[in-house]
Amino acid sequence: PDRPGAWLTLVARRAALDRIRRRRGRDDAIDERLEATLAAPSNEDEGEDPEVRSGVGDERLRLVFTCCHPALNREAQVALTLRTLSGLTTREIARAFLEPEATTAQRIVRAKKKIEAAGIPYEIPPREALPERLEAVLEVVYLIYNEGYTATEGTALVRVAVAEEAIRLGRVLEELVPGEPEVKGLLALMLFPHARRATRLDDEGRLVPLDAQNRSRWDRAEIAEATGLLDAAIAGGGRGPYVVQAAIASLHANAPTAGETDWKQIAALYRRLLELRPAPVVELNAAVALAMAEGPERGLAWLDALEKDGALARYHLLPAARAELLRKAGDLAAARAAYDEALALVKNPAERRHLEARVLSLV
Repeated sequence: PDRPGAWLTLVARRAALDRIRRRRGRDDAIDERLEATLAAPSNEDEGEDPEVRSGVGDERLRLVFTCCHPALNREAQVALTLRTLSGLTTREIARAFLEPEATTAQRIVRAKKKIEAAGIPYEIPPREALPERLEAVLEVVYLIYNEGYTATEGTALVRVAVAEEAIRLGRVLEELVPGEPEVKGLLALMLFPHARRATRLDDEGRLVPLDAQNRSRWDRAEIAEATGLLDAAIAGGGRGPYVVQAAIASLHANAPTAGETDWKQIAALYRRLLELRPAPVVELNAAVALAMAEGPERGLAWLDALEKDGALARYHLLPAARAELLRKAGDLAAARAAYDEALALVKNPAERRHLEARVLSLV
């Protein structure tokens, strides 16, 4: 076509419309207004080049910016965008938010009702409107990557294509706003663990913990690229949550051996991350890092407080972490009970097999 960007966006909109129509009747959360706005003529039909309007050359990323409308709160922006454009199910999105599936479904319904009530159009934002949407877009890309890194359900631990699509979007974002440290931090944060993808499972499909992985098989080119991105982000004044998380991932990826991992620095970085983005999962990781730096008893005390809070009541990694620390502390009976609790919650088969193996190894 003469204008491939406009043509591809039109095709994408029609594909989305077809998908909505196919699932009508089995998804009560579908908003008829979304169908109507997708079906209506748009600027690209009338001759306006969407790439020129938005400055975003990638069609999919342009649609992500379109869905992340600032009239919605950030959680609603992210949930609606993931459901509409990423192919993630409501259950997978709920896992990302650490909330019941029904809560996520209601979040999406409320977002669609607000769009309908306020008459918010689905239109490509101009380039000057992109900065106010960037934070939500970064979160969308990161949560897509997380689903690829550890699948919510299914037989595979890793959904490589999903993770690689998130990384591709991260690269496009980095080209779009090369001076934004958090974008560089996010891309580095995805590349560091992705470099370990070949070693996360053994030949029989069993999960291999980080400290037991064959580091000679890690993708050193990706680690070097991620390290360069992180260095550039820090040099550019980056101190935000994605940069801090990338710094933590860098300490794991660049440690020559598991025993040489700088756990004290990791624990300090998690304390900083808690200041920037307090969240139960961050607390869980911070507790584990503290245990690795100062002994299992320190971490277990923190996990006790986190368990009483109840925010991670259905999150299998909390009892799994407790089990590992109890094992290190020598309390094998309590470790077994904690592993059993984690097994009652875990969904991914590879993670389940790993936990079952850890129970069998208790002596």
